[in-house]
Amino acid sequence: MDSLLRSFTAAQSARQPYRHPTAAELETAATGFAALLDGDRHHLRDLGFSVHGDTLVVQEPGTERAWGLYAIDRSAPPSLVVEVPHPSSDLRTDLIGLALFRRVPGAVLAVAGAHRRREDPAHDTRTVFHVVTTLLARRDLPQVQLHGFKDRTLPAADVVLSAGAAEAGAAARRSADRFAEASFRVRRAWDEPCRGLAGTTNVQSQAAGGTPFLHVELSRTVRETRRADVVAALADAGLTKP
Repeated sequence: MDSLLRSFTAAQSARQPYRHPTAAELETAATGFAALLDGDRHHLRDLGFSVHGDTLVVQEPGTERAWGLYAIDRSAPPSLVVEVPHPSSDLRTDLIGLALFRRVPGAVLAVAGAHRRREDPAHDTRTVFHVVTTLLARRDLPQVQLHGFKDRTLPAADVVLSAGAAEAGAAARRSADRFAEASFRVRRAWDEPCRGLAGTTNVQSQAAGGTPFLHVELSRTVRETRRADVVAALADAGLTKP
């Protein structure tokens, strides 16, 4: 999985082939992923996905159908969605996402398939990524979405936490406490200014419909040097579905 994800992310570029899925393809994606969650893996190949067992779905490489990588941990009931919308732009968020996915039994991992300049699923509802994460939110699965910012954008912070367009609930506040206890400099977007890093226009947070959504912004230094500490803080924050 490590090498697969690294090559998957490395293949993304601002010039890669990409097209938006049609309305019919988005409907097929919704139906197919719902079936996959329930154990039926035969509905996604028409969209160009490779389906490995009933746990991993990967887009076909090198084509314009750059619609993502999705993994399901079947060791426990579904519990948490780990989202990486900008894996090749917000460097190392893919590795953090994979590590958190492995740490949380029953987690689902969603990684966008194209460079941010080709597709920005955090701000575009016409994506397979959005269809899948919205489907999971409707099944009452909390979401953690990982982003990155340049150190100079907010030099006084290592981590910025918010609930995106929603109100910050207990899970977001616990997460902030766990990061602070781990000696991160935490900016709580619900209480403090954060220079546009609060994710208030994030379409997954808008679609969450009351399901807990945590928007996590990590500085470049943190993403390079403290990935394990980030994963531990999130895993210990009690974000999963009861």
